[in-house]
Amino acid sequence: MMAFGAPTLGEILAERYQLAEHVNNDSAGRQVWRGVDVVLRRPVAVVLRYPGGDSAMEMLQAAVRASRVVHSNLVGVYDAIDEGQRAYVVREWVDGDSLREVVAGAGPLDPARATMIAHSVTSAIAAVHATGMVHGNIHPGTVMIGHDGRVVLADARADSSDTIDTDIRAIGGVLYFALTGHWPQHEAGRTALPDAVRDVSGAIAAPRQVRSGVPAYLDDLTMDLLDPRLALPSSEVLSAELSRLDAAAEEQYLDSVGPLRFSSSDDGGEMPQSSRRKIAAGVAGLLVIAITGLFFGINALANGDNDEAPPATPQTQVSTPGGSESTPPPQPQPIALTADQVRIVDADGARDELDGVEATVDGDSNTGWKTDAYDRNPNFGNLKRGMGVLIDLQEPRSITSVQVELSASGASAELLAGPADPGATREGDDEILDTFTDRIGEPFENADGATLTFSGFAPDETYQYLLLWITKLPPIGGDKYQIGVQEIAVEGP
Repeated sequence: MMAFGAPTLGEILAERYQLAEHVNNDSAGRQVWRGVDVVLRRPVAVVLRYPGGDSAMEMLQAAVRASRVVHSNLVGVYDAIDEGQRAYVVREWVDGDSLREVVAGAGPLDPARATMIAHSVTSAIAAVHATGMVHGNIHPGTVMIGHDGRVVLADARADSSDTIDTDIRAIGGVLYFALTGHWPQHEAGRTALPDAVRDVSGAIAAPRQVRSGVPAYLDDLTMDLLDPRLALPSSEVLSAELSRLDAAAEEQYLDSVGPLRFSSSDDGGEMPQSSRRKIAAGVAGLLVIAITGLFFGINALANGDNDEAPPATPQTQVSTPGGSESTPPPQPQPIALTADQVRIVDADGARDELDGVEATVDGDSNTGWKTDAYDRNPNFGNLKRGMGVLIDLQEPRSITSVQVELSASGASAELLAGPADPGATREGDDEILDTFTDRIGEPFENADGATLTFSGFAPDETYQYLLLWITKLPPIGGDKYQIGVQEIAVEGP
């Protein structure tokens, strides 16, 4: 049975727009179709909902507002029609994929490409804000990347709760997602995307903590945009800063672009937000010293009057810019790994896939170890329980996260901790599978990206032996399955 107002393949709307293919349904439950403008003979996208009337008024009004802004990084809006039983918006067809689909298929983007995408989105938003309007719907599903490389922002849909600041904060979320494959939803909007990696207090991990190779300037910029304690730059100022970083990325000056240059045209200059954050941390440190010194001075005077009075324990809590009552914990640091600290675990095979594991810790994600290509079945051809990489930290260590870069998405893997390495033999590997029972965090099943981050370590425990255990391989074509482990990075306090 067809719902009243439901579209049909081949139908021509408004005697002009022929429906050629149902693409998907968007997050608001509207149908997205690829169509053809039969008058101008060009492809179009038709966003359709039913019923129309009052219930579609918000969608139509947003389309009318969006049509007033013309920019190379905004999807063009051609028409908005209400037929009563249904309503639809006709807009430019972008031959490409959303940022969400690109990252799901290929994993997080390299810093230069992530910068370029954020620059394109911000340029579009600066044009929207210049008219006094707000976009209100910036997330990886509305950032479209054409097969020709063009980046455009689609589907403006602001409501009364959206502001210029929520748009700019969402740009920080897009940049974070492009770099990590995770969405900082608590800071920048609601989606069904994988949540950002968080510590026990709920604070998100910086991109450099999630994956290696993110330049410090880009890490600072992303975290500043997501930090609710910091004032935000205007979209125009942010666009200018990203333009500078985008140009530097094209010229391969990724490590020498200098500090962030958020500046205000009103007063001639404003301190970079990352600098304000560092100064605030310095002031907090000075307060700790001052309060501690004051305490001991008072305590010394008190003890001078009463030598038998026991000394009190000083309290060194201070108020931070975010309102927290204690100083923040130190940032995790990389733990260096060498070739003799990793080996392949293969309890069920011919043990002819053991070579090359040293490339997983050489600091170069372009090199790595890979399995053989298995036929017919992703579970190692139903020949093995799995394969893995054993990591020996050489001494018990506190760990905050382990990040693994694979050669492709679609693998299933988990991280396990165990008591010892019984030896690089078939029997030793079999014992590892029996004794490594402490799972770290949740396993990845058919992982959406190629970068896996395990952060479920107990803060009061130490670990020496960890096992990256792979149980399912992604397809490589020709009914074969294979995966490579490109890089393993371990961080601790």
